Order: sequence, then C-alpha cells, then structure tokens
Amino acid sequence: MTEPITPPITPLRRPVTVLLADDQLLVRTGFRVLLDVEDDIEVVGEAGTGAEAVTIARARRPDVVLMDIRMPVLDGIAATREIVTTPGLERVRSLILTTYDTDAHVFEALRAGASGFLLKDCGPAELLHGIRVVAGGEALLSPRITRRLIAQFTATRTAHHAAEQRLVVLTPREREVVALVGEGLSNTEIATRLVLSPATARTHVSRAMIKLGARDRAQLVVTAYQTGLVPPEPRP
Repeated sequence: MTEPITPPITPLRRPVTVLLADDQLLVRTGFRVLLDVEDDIEVVGEAGTGAEAVTIARARRPDVVLMDIRMPVLDGIAATREIVTTPGLERVRSLILTTYDTDAHVFEALRAGASGFLLKDCGPAELLHGIRVVAGGEALLSPRITRRLIAQFTATRTAHHAAEQRLVVLTPREREVVALVGEGLSNTEIATRLVLSPATARTHVSRAMIKLGARDRAQLVVTAYQTGLVPPEPRP
C-alpha cells in the first residue's frame, strides 16, 4: 500500500517587530492602534526620547524603528546613528517620520543610516507598506521628494576631487547603476534601462553597496547625489 504523500509544512513567518519613537504620546498611541490589528506586525516598545529609543532598540532588537526626528534628550538623527553603529543591531532599520517634505534634517537622517522616511500625514496603507518595505531590507524613498531634498541640501557640498576618489572603486557599469538607484529606479527598472537581467542588476547594486560601504539602498541614493552621479534639479 502506497504511503500517503504529506505536503511539507511551511514554517510561519514571524511578525515584523516595530519600536515606536515619538515624544508625543498621542502620536504613538495612534500608530499602535493601527499596527496592533495587523497579523504580521508587532509593536515591541515605545520611546518618548531618542535616548529611550536607543536603549529599547538595544534590548529588543526590533526590525524597524519608527523614528521621529524632533525628540528631547537625543534627537532622531543622533538616535539613528547610535542604533545603526551598535554591534549586533546591523539589521535594525530606522524609518524616519517628518512633518514636512522640505525638512533639511531628513537628509542628515539618511546620512546617519536611516533606511527611508515618511510624512506624518501619510495614510494608514502607506505607513504599513513603508514598514514592510523597510523591514524587507529595501529603502523607502519617494523619488520626487528625495531628488528635490537631497539636491537642495547636498549637491554643492562635495568637492569634485573628493567625489572622484569615492567613486574610483566602482566599475563604469557600477557607476551607471548607482546613478540609476539615485534616480529612484528599482532593480527591475535598472535592468530594463541597461538591458540586463534583474539578477545581474541586483548583483551590481549589491557590489556597489559593498564597495562604497553603504548600509542599504538609501545610502546609495545619498552617495549618488553627493558625488554628482545624479545632477541636481534646477531651483525654481
């Protein structure tokens, strides 16, 4: 008698763990109410200051820290920097919350190691999507906002010689890829633009990140603007 074939058991994926860091209790409560009803997201802590966020992140090691920029004791930028440079917290992603899409501090947060940013007035679906994207290791950057913001605050800061020194480690193809990442293209879009397979485009992105010491895709975007691979938009 033939034994029945038992289908393999697919292991359950653990929820995305989130730390809420905002100095306004009402804001944190609103986010918690929204996130608590999601089966694949779990809030593991709340912090009212940047210092508390760092302490809780070290203890709980969340996948994502939903980080407000303006907080007492330690602001969100400094807190992000401490978290991403702490040994053992390399997988913790910081998703910055800001009130204005013209906030100069957003760029500083990206430089500090944040994986992206959201406006505080974004809709629930956008917030949930952002958390899941960042938890998956991708960057969350609006090409429209990011291009204007980074161009405004960084395009003229890096000397040409210094920029070339940073890019010398890249192959010509890798430079092309980093420039396209800076323009907001996904790996699939880069593959189409350069007539490559998606796997090859992904490999070029990964190698560029390693060579440039970029923690994630967000830092590749910053590098693309700092070094002039992506030209700034003209100011109105």
